Amino acid sequence: MHATATTTVAASPSQVWQVLSDYEAMSDWAPGLKITVIRPGTPAPNGVGAQRRIQVAPGMAPLVEEIIAFEPEQRLGYRAVSGIPFRNYVADVALQATGSGTRISYTVSADNRLPGVAPVLARVLLFGLKRAANKAA
Repeated sequence: MHATATTTVAASPSQVWQVLSDYEAMSDWAPGLKITVIRPGTPAPNGVGAQRRIQVAPGMAPLVEEIIAFEPEQRLGYRAVSGIPFRNYVADVALQATGSGTRISYTVSADNRLPGVAPVLARVLLFGLKRAANKAA
């Protein structure tokens, strides 16, 4: 599965990056999630190699993701380490300055072939980020 969802927000790439790269504050724009950085990356704490544990619901096994790309104000990529029901799950968020703000492209991919899942997942993830980025503007 592979899909990309895009949107443009009024916030600058710097403002979007602050929202996107503050993992423990993700619960502000993804209600119900509890995110904890369990291993710092480079640059510390949220760069390449950082691992974040995402508790979706009490009693449910947490998801663990690892940051694989960290280019401030341009790109953030991560992969699933555990807890995600998709094999080889990878996501990439690209930011591009526009005259009116920032274009955000959220791409998700995995080996699973579940029709329609990837586009929905990409749009859901993008929706929360867009809402938070607009608040930051």
